[in-house]
Amino acid sequence: QVQLVESGGGLVQAGGSLRLSCAASGRTFSNYVMGWFRQAPGKEREFVAGISWSGGSTYYTESVKGRFTISRDTAKNTVFLQMNSLKPEDTAVYYCAAGTRTNASIRYGPYDYWGQGAQVTVSS
Repeated sequence: QVQLVESGGGLVQAGGSLRLSCAASGRTFSNYVMGWFRQAPGKEREFVAGISWSGGSTYYTESVKGRFTISRDTAKNTVFLQMNSLKPEDTAVYYCAAGTRTNASIRYGPYDYWGQGAQVTVSS
């Protein structure tokens, strides 16, 4: 089992910044992918960004490119999502996810472990 705990959400004005953290515990892996997803009210959950645990390869959805940065601290089993130039449309619950299966794709997973979510609200 893998446990994922997000932190760092909150309320921020448009143009501001937040950093989300995701601490992983339980099984440890050398080759699994990590991702951030978000779900806004009334909308489906969508992929935001992903990173390979060992190689540092990353992938972003188009709407956040140049504004969000995903990174990881392998020694602390933690993944981060730095969010800059936030917009009201970024308002959502953000979920951290882990893809532990062999050959899991950063973009397409499958992601089989999920955190509880962190609310991010951007006011205009």
